[in-house]
Amino acid sequence: MKHQISDGIFNKTKVIMKPGAEYADNVRMFQGIPGMERAPNGRLWAAWYGGGINEDRYNYIMLNTSANNGETWSNLKLVVDPDGSGPMRAFDPCLWHDPAGRMWLFWNQVLGNRENEYVDEEVRNWFLWGMHTNDSGRENPKWSKPERLCEAIMLNKPIVLSTGEWLLCSSDWAWDCSARVFRSTDKGKTWNHLGRANVADKSERSFDEHMVVERSDGSLWMLVRTRYGLGESFSHDRGRFWTYVKPTGIGHACSRFFIRRLKSGNLILVKHGRTIEQCPFSRCMLTAFVSADDGRTWKGGLMLDERVGVSYPDGVEAKDGTIYVIYDYNRGTDKEILMARFTEKDILAKKLCSPASKFRLLVNKATGKNPSI
Repeated sequence: MKHQISDGIFNKTKVIMKPGAEYADNVRMFQGIPGMERAPNGRLWAAWYGGGINEDRYNYIMLNTSANNGETWSNLKLVVDPDGSGPMRAFDPCLWHDPAGRMWLFWNQVLGNRENEYVDEEVRNWFLWGMHTNDSGRENPKWSKPERLCEAIMLNKPIVLSTGEWLLCSSDWAWDCSARVFRSTDKGKTWNHLGRANVADKSERSFDEHMVVERSDGSLWMLVRTRYGLGESFSHDRGRFWTYVKPTGIGHACSRFFIRRLKSGNLILVKHGRTIEQCPFSRCMLTAFVSADDGRTWKGGLMLDERVGVSYPDGVEAKDGTIYVIYDYNRGTDKEILMARFTEKDILAKKLCSPASKFRLLVNKATGKNPSI
């Protein structure tokens, strides 16, 4: 059955700068899927989504901040809630500093629940939104007007190529050729579809949640979430054409991962599993590894959190080499957003050996009773 929906609903969102009691921690019954950034002066920012009892029409985006290296965090600084009780859902936030120093907050909006119960299943009705600030070092920065940027669903940070082009990864969620790449050549003013990779076996597809890094030879390496672990695809023309997604041999639960180029030139990978090959059956053993050869081999293995129920890492590195990784823990029961603070040396040693390093710093905890649990 097809539903008649006005196009206008897709062009609207709502940013609440002073969230009220309806967004308080003690009424929130579900939360997770975080992202983070760090201002040049050391201020940390965290974003995640929650509301409702699961991934549903009541979801909204939240943002808070820390001025003491993540030891304590503020109350909510803003909320993105397009229409309160629905049917528009806001989810999957991403924080990112661009080369000009602006901090972006990206998020996605879709009608209904994750299963898109309010529209025909053949209709894509999801869009990426974004806004930015030049004042990420301040506790209460001024934000630009939110704008709808492009279609499909983005979760992970964009990258800037050596050519100056900006790329972001956005997914059509398990459709053919769903692992998409968009490009901006005008510093984020416009984003246009560039290319896409495909997991050929439909039974192995998931939500993609892909990330791209540029290798030293100029090629692009895409890692993709699949049901067998991490898949990979390559582009040799800056993202226009991509090889079919094939297994990397890197084990991983069917969940989000995090990969990024560090200031040392090495790559960091945060995934599930005690070793690079291990593929656990549940979301547990969140572990950080380092590669000095563009991901061909991996060293170290710092266990950030071994418990079942930890997932969806995102991270950022400070100028001094401190690495911050944010993740969630048991979205419907404990409802915790947590952070680990460590260094590349800690990863290689497989233990915390830097004085300032610390595990399980609490970013936020919701305490509303979830009736579905």
